[in-house]
Amino acid sequence: MKITDVELIPVSTPLVVPFHMPGTEITHIHSIVIRITTDTGHVGIGDSGDTSTWYRGETPESIAAIIEKHIAPRFLIGQNPLAIEKIVGEMDTFVRDNNQAKALVDFALHDLKGKVAGLPVYELLGGKTTEGSRQGWVAGAGTEEFLVDQALLAIANGFSLVKIKSGGDEAQDVRNVKAVREAIGEDVRLVIDINGFWNYDQALHTIRKLDDYGLYCVEQPLPHWDIEGLARLRQRVGTPIFADESAQELHHLKEIIDRRAADGLFIKLQKAGGLVKAQRWLTMARLADLPVMSGCMIGSGLEASPSAHLMMSNQWASQFTHENLGPLIINNQFENAEHRITADIAQQVPVFKDGVLYANEGPGYGIDLNEDFIAANGTLGGEVRHVRDERARVLV
Repeated sequence: MKITDVELIPVSTPLVVPFHMPGTEITHIHSIVIRITTDTGHVGIGDSGDTSTWYRGETPESIAAIIEKHIAPRFLIGQNPLAIEKIVGEMDTFVRDNNQAKALVDFALHDLKGKVAGLPVYELLGGKTTEGSRQGWVAGAGTEEFLVDQALLAIANGFSLVKIKSGGDEAQDVRNVKAVREAIGEDVRLVIDINGFWNYDQALHTIRKLDDYGLYCVEQPLPHWDIEGLARLRQRVGTPIFADESAQELHHLKEIIDRRAADGLFIKLQKAGGLVKAQRWLTMARLADLPVMSGCMIGSGLEASPSAHLMMSNQWASQFTHENLGPLIINNQFENAEHRITADIAQQVPVFKDGVLYANEGPGYGIDLNEDFIAANGTLGGEVRHVRDERARVLV
């Protein structure tokens, strides 16, 4: 079996309601869908999820270009798609950074391998350790009234954790946390995510005020590069500190662990570089006895699936609450068991019910592409790219 074709499709999925972050209003999810085809007719698919110049430094254009010009011709075309470890190793050796692009390739290869084996991806990863992955709700940034309303709706729909985003003003952030805590009571876990936008002085004095509200954690209060600052800060505040943007490659995790710079870690599979590398990442978290929460880049049911399969199969990760909510955020829903999602890249969006995400049971991710949706929502000015082995003959 050999890879004969790699197709890269830019898609811009509109959000029903814009999602707010510090200085940003997200109205569309600009992603790359990949389709890897073999000479046996097997096809693996993946979705990059949203891209960000400030989070990963990757864009749809950069992802498509690095795969089209370098990864596909050098490490995919003509290669055995089942040798995922080999392909991931080659990508890491010869292509620096670009983890979201590497993750997209990894996602599609796992889907393809699952289809060849006739098994869901979670079986390739070790089998289920839990029937579903418990999720927390991410409310974004906004006014006190908006965040309280979002938090109460999330709790009513079975979510056991609520996260709000910093709005860019520390005094307002404190007021927002106070209002949400008073509304939801003491028993619901509450998180605020700063996305690295505070400096040390802002973080120290603001978190000391937030210490009064029993937060589960403050996520990434300092810039991604300031791991030493996280370590100093952690010793001077009462609220647990979790690292996200700082916790990328394995050497970052080692530094965080060695410096005792965090009480927990956030993983996103696109940040880690895919399922193969995420499993190594989780092993380091387990060895350090650090809790893990899995986020998402906001994406389709296809983007949500790799994390769903991993969080259900990895025994360490399965113990914690995650926030892999892309299809719900896009469609402004808190569940899709009763209100099915059809406006999605995936025809079969995984089920979210009572604050729990359930991976699909079919081979691979158990998903077919929604070709009509993709055709209707192609990125304006975007180009569908193919890398082909012109010598290959597909066997059908």
